[in-house]
Amino acid sequence: MMRASVGDRLIVESIHRGRAGRVGIVMALYHTDGSPPYLVRWLDEERETLCFYPGPDARIEHSWERLPESP
Repeated sequence: MMRASVGDRLIVESIHRGRAGRVGIVMALYHTDGSPPYLVRWLDEERETLCFYPGPDARIEHSWERLPESP
């Protein structure tokens, strides 16, 4: 089962050839164990989805897994 924390990236791969996937930031959790649904802010559209349930084409990139960004 997928588990996320606030600040993690949610990456949804495109199932259509030639189309880009989507990347969002988990802004809030509805369950303390990190299970879906999530409040997600999408970076490509600058809008939010209130109750997003990730499908099999989605993965979580935890904030602690990313390398620190250079200044």
